[in-house]
Amino acid sequence: MALQKTFQFLIDLKFNNNRPWFNENKDRYLAAKKEFDTYIERLIPLLKKQDHSIDVNCAKECVFRIYRDVRFSKNKEPYKNSFGAYISKGGRKSPYAGYYIHFEPDNSFIGGGIYQPSPTVLKNIRNQIFEHTDAYKKILTKKELKNEYSVLEGAKLKMAPKGFPKDFKDIDLLKNKHFTVRKKIDNELWLKENSVELILKSFETQQYFNHFLNRAVEAEILS
Repeated sequence: MALQKTFQFLIDLKFNNNRPWFNENKDRYLAAKKEFDTYIERLIPLLKKQDHSIDVNCAKECVFRIYRDVRFSKNKEPYKNSFGAYISKGGRKSPYAGYYIHFEPDNSFIGGGIYQPSPTVLKNIRNQIFEHTDAYKKILTKKELKNEYSVLEGAKLKMAPKGFPKDFKDIDLLKNKHFTVRKKIDNELWLKENSVELILKSFETQQYFNHFLNRAVEAEILS
């Protein structure tokens, strides 16, 4: 399934990110949103066959709003220049690791893992890594994951996290504040009829990474 309407709308929105233009083009926005929602609803059942932890059934549970909260932002543009969706157990507001799509012409990517985990989940993730370091390192060094994704980017602690031995030989693995993977997506992919299948194949590569992190989330929820 190609996302032609969504692609063109987002290009035009980038250069006309204001309420008058958006209101004049509301029909185009609704058509683009419907196309993107349909794309996500085609992806969900296929992804559920790969990852049985996913329990969402429709786009509404996964797709983010296009409207920005500008109250505390220097950027006062009222709309995002992208469509986004997070497919996981519990949907877009879930604490679970899952599968993220960021569709923005010239700046698209897919990702996985957990971004900005709560303090308790963060501690549980670090405990999980500390107790199962070899298993975690095996996941991170799998050729399929390394060849497709940038792994564990983002902010890190300068010192060892509290509660863990400073002389732990893999202490750098515990310093991450976010535990994510990310893959850049070229514009051309969204315009291919088999783009759903291509995204699905890339998501399969990060599945074990998500499952490892979700054991830490389960520990928090069940405690």
